[in-house]
Amino acid sequence: MADTSPRTSISTDADTDHRDQMFNGGQLVVAASDSSDRSKDKLDQKPQTLRRLAQNREAARKSRLRKKAYVQQLENSRLKLTQLEQEFQKSRQQGIFMSSSGDQAHSTGGNGAMAFDAEYSRWQEEKSRHMNELRSALNAHASDAELRIIVDALMAHYEELFRIKSNAAKNDVFHLLSGMWKTPAERCFLWLGGFRSSELLKLVASQLEPLTEQQSIGIINLQQSSQQAEDALSQGMDALQQSLAETLSNGTLGSSGSSGNVANYMGQMAMAMGKLGTLEGFIRQADNLRLQMLQQMLRILTTRQSARALLAIHEYFSRLCALSSLWIARPRE
Repeated sequence: MADTSPRTSISTDADTDHRDQMFNGGQLVVAASDSSDRSKDKLDQKPQTLRRLAQNREAARKSRLRKKAYVQQLENSRLKLTQLEQEFQKSRQQGIFMSSSGDQAHSTGGNGAMAFDAEYSRWQEEKSRHMNELRSALNAHASDAELRIIVDALMAHYEELFRIKSNAAKNDVFHLLSGMWKTPAERCFLWLGGFRSSELLKLVASQLEPLTEQQSIGIINLQQSSQQAEDALSQGMDALQQSLAETLSNGTLGSSGSSGNVANYMGQMAMAMGKLGTLEGFIRQADNLRLQMLQQMLRILTTRQSARALLAIHEYFSRLCALSSLWIARPRE
């Protein structure tokens, strides 16, 4: 018994050491396995990261190409718009316009319309010069005295336009009424050969706020009186058209060419010609209304407000002209 006890103790210690070594070895194996898995995960993630970076670079490259193409398209459109505006001005000066049906062109040289178109083109160029001068003066904070000189020159320039139109109405009132001397977008708002005073006053009032109470009342009263005068002229035009239609339809249409019918026909044409002569008066009254509106508006506003109002009106019509050019240059399927 004494001999076997030490050996048993030694054997037990040896077994314990062996188990410890096995356990420690297992930990090493597990640790090595974990390290191997992490390395494997990193290797698996690396291609994905590279792939994402490559995709991002490709997306950025395509975005730059799209942006470059868009900028180039805008530049091409701008050049085309400029070319169309030049061609339009050239054709206007030559007196050649497309008819409303769009399928035939005619020259306006034989009835005074071409002369009016040339004068109106020169008037537009001179007005642009005045407006550039006015804009520069406003941006430079010029004095009221300096602004007043430019404003008075502009008003004199508008008076010159109405004088030109009065002479043109004597030669070809239908040309003024048709609006063929205007751009297509301007013709949408044409009323008796020009703009509506009441509509321009709405535009001016919105651009010059805040106005004093007295100025607001003055603008509202001027707008109402302009609207009433416009309604009266519109009613007169409607009555003229109805009377003209009744005159032309009087008698039997399509009847044979007997002497009695011929005499009746000539009488109808004479009456119709007399009624058409009143069209010139309507144009003059409408232009007088427009001129009086501008003059009274400037009396209500201060010098600086008057300059801003005239500039706002000019910018409005410039945008209508630009809209016409864009419409003409639009892509067609």
